[in-house]
Amino acid sequence: ELRDQLKGVVHCSGGGQTKCLRFGNKVHFVKDNLFPTPPLFTAIQTSSGATDAEMYQVFNMGHRMEVYVPTNEASTAIQIATGFGIEAKQVGYTEIVDKPGMTLTTPSGKQLIY
Repeated sequence: ELRDQLKGVVHCSGGGQTKCLRFGNKVHFVKDNLFPTPPLFTAIQTSSGATDAEMYQVFNMGHRMEVYVPTNEASTAIQIATGFGIEAKQVGYTEIVDKPGMTLTTPSGKQLIY
């Protein structure tokens, strides 16, 4: 149903939340509605002393796959995922810019810029 609208799919492993930066030219990724962070990652951060920026750069923080579709198709993509028993939500959006990058807002409200 969305094949013609699908712009990208990124599995957030081996580069965590910043893996998307390898894709797209002149794209700024805004992730401002992530899923809650699972306790496992809190334990890793507490034990290691890693910064929030490092944690989101290395680990997916419980957020596994991103599917990029036009904003007006996000609800359709979410309905399809839900139909397969997969929890899904719109976690952000993209902007066309001259200098690519990413702005991530953690579930606790802290903003990180990559």
